[in-house]
Amino acid sequence: MSTIFGLSHTATLMLWTVVSIAFLIVLISKFKWNPFVTLLLASIMLGLLAGMAPEDTIKSITKGLGGTLGTIAIVIGLGTMLGKMMAESGGAERIATTLIDRFGEKRVHWAMMIVGFLVGIPVFFEVGVILLIPIVFIVARKTKMPMLQIGIPILAGLSTVHGLVPPHPAPMIAIDAYQANLGKTILWSLVIGLPTAIIAGPLFGKWIGKRIAVEPSAELMEQFAVKEERKLPGFGITLFTILLPVILMLIGSIATIVDPDAASGFTRFAEFIGHEIIALLISVVFALFSLGYARGFTKDELSKFTSECLAPIATIVLIIGGGGAFKQVLIDSGVGQAIADVATSAHVNIILFAWFVAALIRVATGSATVAMTTSAGIVAPVLAQTVGANVELVVLATGAGSLVLSHVNDAGFWMVKEFFNMTVPQTLKTWTVMETLLSVIGLVFIFIASMFV
Repeated sequence: MSTIFGLSHTATLMLWTVVSIAFLIVLISKFKWNPFVTLLLASIMLGLLAGMAPEDTIKSITKGLGGTLGTIAIVIGLGTMLGKMMAESGGAERIATTLIDRFGEKRVHWAMMIVGFLVGIPVFFEVGVILLIPIVFIVARKTKMPMLQIGIPILAGLSTVHGLVPPHPAPMIAIDAYQANLGKTILWSLVIGLPTAIIAGPLFGKWIGKRIAVEPSAELMEQFAVKEERKLPGFGITLFTILLPVILMLIGSIATIVDPDAASGFTRFAEFIGHEIIALLISVVFALFSLGYARGFTKDELSKFTSECLAPIATIVLIIGGGGAFKQVLIDSGVGQAIADVATSAHVNIILFAWFVAALIRVATGSATVAMTTSAGIVAPVLAQTVGANVELVVLATGAGSLVLSHVNDAGFWMVKEFFNMTVPQTLKTWTVMETLLSVIGLVFIFIASMFV
């Protein structure tokens, strides 16, 4: 590839990368173009500007899109089905009501964080909000607590799991790109995610709830007031169903650690059921019985549930695929290696670098998914040249960066604003601050953990 303005080959590649990312950001943020279309256009632009042949650019895009969705699309589909069964059966309500009874009204905001954390494991953030917002209203009314003191902990739990805890797509994308160990990532995500969610959730929620008073709209309150009563599933079976995929994945990872050569048949079996696809598939089938047939649903109703829940995730799947295409062009064009060379020679801390890249794209595009998929292609080559780095912590740093500073270009910002009936300034002071706390505090805990591993 020829250079421009007398710049070196590496500097030219870096320039075209900046131009392509700026193109991506402007079209998504200013002109509101569909992120999937924009990611494909940015991928083509970068490939051609970087000197790739047109046919090689197309091959790189299809390879990246297909390679990314090979596992992630299945994970998203199965996870969505599991979340749908939890919603239709009343499992989320059962978890909430049980924890409220156990914690008591004075500590109900702590129970709300746990509810968000648990319910968020199999469902997307947006689905979790819709699922749990009635519980926020009901608990706030019963306990007479400020609504934000109840709501912020739930949002913190949901958002923490969304950005840090597998098998959510965001951390799974980074795990695949960085070749991280799934089980170790889950363990570190819990160790780091829980205290992070506590600070940004119950503690911040109690503080901000006393300073900003909000009330849900009359229309929403009326909608939830006339909700049909139903008998809820048992707490134990609901909790086990939700945590089953995580349990299976941890079993597989522990077996690998104990028997790294997979010498025994049990280890191979544990690795098989611990693979994220098999673990989620087993969990979905189990949920069809534990939260489906056992709750009196017919086979026609279960078929309807598992089919209708897939349509809303089409956009998310395509965006993730588009991000994978852009990531692959970054690698195949030599841009990833050029960035790795620059970062390595500058002795950049890999954890801070991963967080910063994801945070920059998140703030610019408003999408945590775009931030994760795009930054993975930038960070992976740098990580490959960083000796002694803890790969699992770099996964979490990327996830933490993708959560920072949600504002007016983020769909989640407007969802929270409308459900909690807040003004834009109030949403910035509550939701945006909470997301930033999750990101920054998570980064601090990741740095602390990196001192010991």
